[in-house]
Amino acid sequence: MLGGDSKPAGSVLSPDLGKSDDQAVAGLYNDGLSNLNNGQYKTAVKKFAELERLHPYSKWATKALLMQGFAHYQNNEYADAINSCQRFISLHPGHQDIPYAYYIVAISQYEQIQDITRDQSQTQIALDSLDEVSRRFPDSKYAGDAKQKALLARDHLAGKEMDVGRYYMNRGSYLAGINRFKKVVTDYQTSSQTPEALYRLAEGYMALGIVAEAQTAAAVLGHNFPRSQWYKDAYTLVSSDGRAPVENKTSWISRAFNFL
Repeated sequence: MLGGDSKPAGSVLSPDLGKSDDQAVAGLYNDGLSNLNNGQYKTAVKKFAELERLHPYSKWATKALLMQGFAHYQNNEYADAINSCQRFISLHPGHQDIPYAYYIVAISQYEQIQDITRDQSQTQIALDSLDEVSRRFPDSKYAGDAKQKALLARDHLAGKEMDVGRYYMNRGSYLAGINRFKKVVTDYQTSSQTPEALYRLAEGYMALGIVAEAQTAAAVLGHNFPRSQWYKDAYTLVSSDGRAPVENKTSWISRAFNFL
């Protein structure tokens, strides 16, 4: 799981049931909300599921399905949360609370992210889900949090590439390392890993004797991150033979940063 954030409060749906609504439905729904608010998540799921089973055509059954997803999420039952919310999305694609369903799916995926020493397929799944929230519902109250978590997920993926790249470099497999750092620069350029990736590119190219590319990496690093310690280190590295960083505009490194 990324970060140490507590779970977002979400938006617990607590409708004002009218007198005309069936009392059994009202009782089950309000019992479920009470259990949810008291942290009794498994009991809440049972109440909402019972409501949905006994009164499948009630408007409160629709909301109860989404509340099952929220209760599962609060109890760290991510697979069940995702299943409930995806069922809600499938059955009620035009519902006013559909952004919330997508959001619960996304943060349930996000909170299953493993540290960078593990396989990162889950991180990519989470990133895709977070991007979907901000893309589909840019004006919703969930878009901002989804975008912030997506930035962290991208940084995590970049961190994995850096970890593998350093592994190769330490073993003298410079081309393999360069390919990993290249992916950071091209695919995760806005991540916090980019300054080091540029330094490692300079390091790798210098080791291979491709000085022009090393100088370009250092020059691009200095242009975009002039106060970074990585630039100071890169400058020292490529200037060791008396040459200062010079950018080759035809280099793939230079072209990758043209839009900045």
